[in-house]
Amino acid sequence: MSSSSATIPLKDTSALQRLGDPVVLALTMGFILLFVGWSLNDAEGLAALIGDGFTWTAKYLGSFFQLLLLLTFFIALFVAFSRAGAARLGGLSKPEISTFRWMSMILCTLLAGGGVFFAAGEPVYHFVVVPPVSSAEAGTAEAVAPAMAQSFMHWGFLAWAVLGSLTALVLAHAHYVQGKPLQPRTLLYPVLGERVMSGWFGGLVDALCVIAVVAGTVGPIGFLATQMSFGLHELFGIADNYSTQLIILGVLAGVYMTSAVSGLHRGIQLLSRFNVILALAIAAVIFIFGPTLFLTNTYLASAGEYLTSFFAMSTVTSETAPDLWMKWWTVFFFAWFIGYTPLMSIFVARISRGRSIRETILAVAVLAPIATSIWFTLLGGSGIHHQLAGTFDLTEALNGFSFDVATLTVAEALPGGTIMAAAILLLTTIFVATTGDSMSYAIATVGAGHDEPHYLVRAFWGGAMAIMAAILLYMGAGQIGVLQQFIVLTAIPVSLIILPSLWTGPKAAYAMARAQGVSL
Repeated sequence: MSSSSATIPLKDTSALQRLGDPVVLALTMGFILLFVGWSLNDAEGLAALIGDGFTWTAKYLGSFFQLLLLLTFFIALFVAFSRAGAARLGGLSKPEISTFRWMSMILCTLLAGGGVFFAAGEPVYHFVVVPPVSSAEAGTAEAVAPAMAQSFMHWGFLAWAVLGSLTALVLAHAHYVQGKPLQPRTLLYPVLGERVMSGWFGGLVDALCVIAVVAGTVGPIGFLATQMSFGLHELFGIADNYSTQLIILGVLAGVYMTSAVSGLHRGIQLLSRFNVILALAIAAVIFIFGPTLFLTNTYLASAGEYLTSFFAMSTVTSETAPDLWMKWWTVFFFAWFIGYTPLMSIFVARISRGRSIRETILAVAVLAPIATSIWFTLLGGSGIHHQLAGTFDLTEALNGFSFDVATLTVAEALPGGTIMAAAILLLTTIFVATTGDSMSYAIATVGAGHDEPHYLVRAFWGGAMAIMAAILLYMGAGQIGVLQQFIVLTAIPVSLIILPSLWTGPKAAYAMARAQGVSL
């Protein structure tokens, strides 16, 4: 098969191209400078303004976000199991990345940082503060399956599907078949045509998506620094202060910037493979030497609860659940995933060249969520087991959303104690690094418009996010939290950008299938 992608330049040819679209650069850097400057000048005022916007968005648009994720998942499954699912992405007859490496990159870059950060604490939180859909009594054996199922909902099929299914199909068809740039604006090309491909409007679309990812990535980078600093203090007596956090940020940024500079086929793949191998080793130790029977029974019961209560959990609203619970859990997570979608889809479209539509969708929207649910069961299920047994009591810490405390407490109770806790801290660090390198790559790709952005641009964006995290941490972890709330606001414009993919995604799939001679 031929691919029109051959007409797309593979290397930047001028300094201007290296910098990327001036509108994207100006708006994104303007956002970073404005947020940091406003935080330095009036942190309380900024926090109040974003907090009000966060509350309004959760109340009036939360149901829209939920519906968008539901429709994306089921339409993507329809496309995967249709005859069009046999078509291949990117104009290649076979994959350019091996299956293990490909799945490693998917698992480690899509929901990596957040999933690892919440895996130990979130299930225990839902165990001690029962979710609205469940009628079980908090802290009892009956509350275990509903607690795990709620975590599966937040990090399961809906979350993964929106990140890299229908939108990835639109981008793959537009870029590799029609020769359009690998940018968020291309998601609107099937609807608006050439009007969106040049000028200020296209730049605005790209900038909004980049800002959403910057906000969504700086948060995990900053929180990792606080979590690592706290963990190193508890485990090895190292001072838990800003200096330690700054050193951690520097090491982390050095790792993911080096990885991003080396490209998809070297650093990003290497980090992803190492992380998957380390995660599998940790998982094996927990399962074999931990409460094996409890974890097995918990997974089976929780998976059943997830499937039987799927629609009840995914459609609960502030009419039937407390506003505070909705905005800090379901709506917050779903908005976070929406904000990431355009750039994650760029990444999925790029690494999935040669894969069939069917295996891409099933890998992203089905297999990856199953792997995530197993990981949550091993860590979170172990936490619930020890909470039930009275080994520790995380109720107070989790009511205060101290997930760094929860993660370390659970980790130290696992087989291996301090060694396992250190291994999980290392795993979390590299997971966040894989998010940092993939997003640095994706942001640079947006600026360049093709899948080989200049290495200096990749390094620039990685460094910019680390510096932003360092400045906000200097002011206190609370400003990182304010930035996390801002994620929900960025989901408003991004949700409108990805909304057409509910129609244009299947359309792109069938167009690729017809072009490749697939019988429909």
